[in-house]
This record gives sequence, C-alpha cells and structure tokens, in this order.
Amino acid sequence: MLPETASFSYEQKLAHLRERLKALPGAVVAFSAGVDSTALLHVCHAVLGDRAVAVTADSPSLPRSELQAAQELALSIGARHVVLPTDELSRQGYRENAGDRCYHCKKELFVSVAERRADIAPADWVVVYGAITDDLGDHRPGQTAAVEHSVQAPLLDSGFSKEDVRRYSRDAGLVTAEKPSLACLSSRVPYGTAIDRQMLGQIEQAEAIMRAHGFRQFRVRHHDSLARIEVAQDEMKRAFAMREVIGRDVQATGYKFVAIDAFGYRSGAMNALLEQSSE
Repeated sequence: MLPETASFSYEQKLAHLRERLKALPGAVVAFSAGVDSTALLHVCHAVLGDRAVAVTADSPSLPRSELQAAQELALSIGARHVVLPTDELSRQGYRENAGDRCYHCKKELFVSVAERRADIAPADWVVVYGAITDDLGDHRPGQTAAVEHSVQAPLLDSGFSKEDVRRYSRDAGLVTAEKPSLACLSSRVPYGTAIDRQMLGQIEQAEAIMRAHGFRQFRVRHHDSLARIEVAQDEMKRAFAMREVIGRDVQATGYKFVAIDAFGYRSGAMNALLEQSSE
C-alpha cells in the first residue's frame, strides 16, 4: 500500500524527508551505489553531516566495478564509508535461490551491521535503506528482513518514487542521476537454480564484456550453459549487429551458448517465473 505522502508534491516530499531525517540521532545507510541509495546517502549527509555513515556489503554478488563506484561516490559526497564483508553464500536459503533469496541477502547485511555496530556507529543510530514506492509493486522479500531488523526506509515513507529520486539526484548534481537500474548478480539466476561463487564470477565477467562494448542497460541471465542477454530497446539494433562478436566474447567466459533476447531488457524479469509457478 502506498504511503499517504505519495500524493504529495515533490517539494512536500523533500521537506518531509528532511524533517524525518533531522529527527534521527544518526543514520547508517545501506549503500550499494545505485540511484536510490546514493540519493539517500546524499540527503542523509546533507541533513546529518558526520552523523551519517555509508555501509556497503562486499560479497561475490557485488561486481567489483560497483564496489569501486561506491567508494568513489561516498568520497565525492563526503560521507564516511565502511566496506563490510558479508557472506550470504554461507546461508543455505540464499544458495538454494528460492523466491526468498533477497530476504537472506538483506538479513546477512543487517545481521553483519549489528555484529559490527561498535565499529560502525553508535548503537542509537538508525539503519536506513533505499526502498522507494516503485518497489511496492514488485516481489521484494528483502523488505521483510528490513522490518524484522527495524531498518527504516525514509525515501519510501516520504513518498519518493524513482522519478522523484532521479529529480533529486539531478538537482544535487549526482552522477547517478541517469544511472541504469542495477540489481545484484544473483538476480541473473533463475529461482530454483542453486547459486555458487563460480557462477557469480562468470556472470560478472560476461556483463563486464557487455559494458566494455559500450552497452548501458542490460542483463546477462544465467541458464546453465546458456547466457541469455537482455539489452534495452534502444540498444537492440546494435546488439544484433554485433551478435557474433558478443557471442564469441561471452562464450570465452565459459558459456556454450549465447542468445540475445528478442524482447529486450525487463527489470525483474526473473520474477515472472515465480508468478507462473504460482498459477
């Protein structure tokens, strides 16, 4: 259910967000370097100053390029940044990759933050993450873990949509303002297929190749020996023109077969498999 603030004007949402943050003793921001968490870190730092700290979970599901981006973004914002090693692969529920994988991932992060709290921030500082109103219409089991660990979602509570987050980011001059959506590497694996470190590494290598070829919005979906590549509609013509080059380069990462998806990039495409299985 959308919060009442979702009907506010952008200016009202921003005022609500700032007032809400101002009331916090401090904030520990779950920071992935994505559009939403970067905007959240920026506004937390603007309101709370040194009473805001960014925490990035470093695990095999985080591409090295995104870890570097997180470090650079936190530095540019001026916020203290803690890189926290996490090991969601040690959790059976995560490895099994059922429909609740994101729950186990977020739980690992929030438990790790609690265990390292003395090194990160005072005990009364509130852990916050970048959920927004757009997330309410999708399969997001990570929100359950957030509720269980009393993690707050200031952007969501203030009615921020993706459009609002991008507007804030543009106004603040953040380089992430037009950054494509980017989920963790495990989201490329169909639910029910067990996840391991080698698989995540292979996906990361394949996506690095797509990035090196200049593609901006894409996913390499992992189907055992097949890599199914989704690219944005405006990039599909170039992808098909480069199909042989892409095929050879992605095969070099260990895939036997490479396919370019005719329907293009769809955010949360793997969630459709959950819907089909429940019918």
